[in-house]
Amino acid sequence: MTTSRPDCGIQVLLFTDLGCRVGPDGAFTRIRYYCTEAFRELIDQTGADLRERVGIAGSGVIACGLAVAAAEHGQVLLWARSDDSAERARARVIKTCSKLDGFDPAHVQIVTDLDDLAQATFLVEAVVEHHGSKSAVLSDLGELARHAGAGAVLATTTSSLSITELAQASGHPESFVGLHPFNPVPKMKLVELAFPPAASDETRARARKLCEDLGKTPVEVPDIPGFVVNRLLFPYLFSAVELMSDTGLSPEDVDSCMTLGAGMPMGPIALLDYVGLDVSQAIGESIGVPVPERLVALVKQGSLGRKSGAGFYRYD
Repeated sequence: MTTSRPDCGIQVLLFTDLGCRVGPDGAFTRIRYYCTEAFRELIDQTGADLRERVGIAGSGVIACGLAVAAAEHGQVLLWARSDDSAERARARVIKTCSKLDGFDPAHVQIVTDLDDLAQATFLVEAVVEHHGSKSAVLSDLGELARHAGAGAVLATTTSSLSITELAQASGHPESFVGLHPFNPVPKMKLVELAFPPAASDETRARARKLCEDLGKTPVEVPDIPGFVVNRLLFPYLFSAVELMSDTGLSPEDVDSCMTLGAGMPMGPIALLDYVGLDVSQAIGESIGVPVPERLVALVKQGSLGRKSGAGFYRYD
């Protein structure tokens, strides 16, 4: 008698030599193990082939990270504004792929003509976290989708801006989704999905399916500033900066307390540098959390964290 897990859909039959035995009639039989849980874990790790042709507008950390994550499962288009931006994006994609198994940078086609994204069925805006910049790119992508007539879904990777407002800028609120992955995108499992009220059932289903095909866990969140993660995270991060200013503690001291004492995988000061101090400032302003003066001063002098070589820490 065998049992199956109805929520898995597929059973994996695993034979092992240790499971062989001689039955009473002298015939060999094999002990069978149904590895539904192991198979589920494998699917979670590898995802599936993409049903969508993904086109990404942007060449920064999140754009390239998303391109690499999608490239494991199919061909991806990545648009950069200039040849210089394209070269930086290509180098970033190659570097990221070199750290991961099974990720082929050749699956990421980098283009500098936005019209090339007309081939895509799922268009993702991933430019700088600025309302005007995102709205302009989304407007262009909306026009592209309208002329292509392929029924593309339009998405934004914003971590703090209004999805409803950006959906209006795209001209296609019924086909729009806020798709917020986390850095480093190839490794982080969560994607926050936020939909405008006009989003169709098909758009919602396709967005969730894309995340699942990428091996991610989609969680639908309300269209509020910061969604869930940033709304809870940044007050904590900024309070760590204020604590340093009030007490004279070093970044190393604060981070050691939170990693060794609270079990955090990364300290709050190191995490701010990793996210980018300019991005952190923009998120804080968007969600209405006071941004520490010390952080603002670093941004003004161009010390943006890891990506600039210096922030609260210095990086070689």
